[in-house]
Amino acid sequence: MGYALSRMEIDSEYYNSDTSDSSVDENSSPNKPAHNLDHEVAQLTKLGSAPHEKLSHIFPGKREVSVNTVKMLAGRECNFSGRGRFSAADRRHVLTKYLPANSPSVIDEMTTRAYVSQFSADGSLCVVAFQGSHIRIYDVDKKWKVHKNIIAQSLRWTVTDTSFSPDQQHLVYATMSPVVHVVNIASGTTDSQANITEIHEGLEFSREDDGGYSFGIFSVKFSIDGRELVAGSSDDAIYVYDLVANKLSLRIDAHASDVNTVSFADESGNLIYSGSDDNLCKVWDRRCLKPRGKAAGVLMGHLEGVTYLDSRGDGRYLISNGKDQTIKLWDIRKMSSNSNCRPIFRKYEWDYRWMDYPPQARYLKHPSDQSVATYKGHSVLRTLIRCYFSPAYSTGQKYIYTGSHDSCIYIYDVASGNQVSKLRHHKSTVRDCSWHPEYPMLVSSAWDGDVVKWEFPGDEETSVSPDEPRNRRI
Repeated sequence: MGYALSRMEIDSEYYNSDTSDSSVDENSSPNKPAHNLDHEVAQLTKLGSAPHEKLSHIFPGKREVSVNTVKMLAGRECNFSGRGRFSAADRRHVLTKYLPANSPSVIDEMTTRAYVSQFSADGSLCVVAFQGSHIRIYDVDKKWKVHKNIIAQSLRWTVTDTSFSPDQQHLVYATMSPVVHVVNIASGTTDSQANITEIHEGLEFSREDDGGYSFGIFSVKFSIDGRELVAGSSDDAIYVYDLVANKLSLRIDAHASDVNTVSFADESGNLIYSGSDDNLCKVWDRRCLKPRGKAAGVLMGHLEGVTYLDSRGDGRYLISNGKDQTIKLWDIRKMSSNSNCRPIFRKYEWDYRWMDYPPQARYLKHPSDQSVATYKGHSVLRTLIRCYFSPAYSTGQKYIYTGSHDSCIYIYDVASGNQVSKLRHHKSTVRDCSWHPEYPMLVSSAWDGDVVKWEFPGDEETSVSPDEPRNRRI
C-alpha cells in the first residue's frame, strides 16, 4: 500500500473531514449548531461511529477533527484494533462520510403519485406504491429489474402503507379501508393482479360487532418476529393482528383523532409507539395494558398533528414528523402520564392539506415540550410526509432524513441538528424516501411519479439533470 500507509507517523495534514462541498447545503451553518445536543443519544451516536482511540488521538494544540479514510486504512493495515479488520465503529466512521447525495438517476416513472418507498431489511428488494393501484417491487441486486408488479385490491384513494415480512416472503399493503391485503412476493409470478393472477388474502381489521362500520388504515407494520401486524387508523384506534391465529387480537381507543403512524418500539414487541392528529405521540406497554387500559405515557411538544414516527429500535428513542414543520427527537423516559396532558388550542385557522403554514406559527413553542431536540428546515404539507433514522449498520444512526413538500430530501445530523445535505431533483412533494441498510444509497418517491436513486459517488452516465425537460405528472 506504499510507505505512507505502512507507518503511523502520518502528518496532521492528513486529518480532514473527507467530505465534499456537495454534502453540505449552502444555507446551513456548520459553525453554528442548531442545538448542540448534550444528551445520552448524542453520546451513543458518537461512540457507535468513533474510530479507534489511537487513530483519534488529538495532538497538543490541535483542534479535534474527523479522522480521514486514508488514516483509517493505515490503521487497519497496522492492525491497531487487534482484529485485523475494521470494527463496527470504524466502519460507520468511514461510511458516514459518504452520503447518498450525488448523481440522482430515475429508476421508474409513473403517471400517478408515489406514496411509499421502502427497502427490505437486507436491502435486496425495494417496494414503491402509487396512487393508481400499482405497487412495484424492484430487485436491487439485478439492476432494479421489476421483481413483482402488483395491482392492489379494494383500493380507496391510494395505497397508504406497505410492509415487508421479516423473511421477505410476503408484503402487506393498506388503503383507506379496514382490510389489509397480503401478497406472496416469493412466488414465480411477476404480474400479481388481485384475485385474478394471484390471491391477495384480506385480513379483516374491523370487528364482527361493528355492523359494517368502515375506516381507513394509514399505517401498518410487521413485528420483528413476523407474527403480528400493528396498524393505525382513521377511527382514532390502534389495531394488532395475530397472523398465527389469523385474527384481530387487540384494539385500543388510542387518540382523540386519526392515528397516522404506528410502530413496534423494539424486537420484543411489548412496546408500541403511535402518533396522531391530536398532536401527541404515545407509548403503549402491552404487558400492563389490560388492567389499566391507558397509554404508558404521552409525549407532548408538537403544535400540530404527527404524520410519521420512527423508532431507533432500542425501546427508548424515537423521532416524529409533525405538521408544525418540525421533526422531534424523544426519550420515552421523559414521557408524562395522561393526567398531565393538556391540549393546546391554536389562535389561527389553518389546514395543511391546502394552506401554507402560517408565518406567525413558525416561532411558537409548546409550553410543555418534552422533546430532546427539534429539527427544522423541511416542510410538511399536503400529505403524511415520513422521516427516519439513518441505518445503524452503516451510519450508527447518526443522521435523520425526511421528504419535504418543497420537492427535496433533507438530511440532519442527530447531535448537532445541522442540515448536512439537501437533495434536489423532484418536481413535487417527496412523501417517502428510504436509505439502503448497508450501502450509501437512498431511494425517494414523489408526487411527480418518479422513483429516484441517490448514491455516492453516483453514476454520472445515468444521472438526470433537475433542469432537463420532461413530461411531469403533478
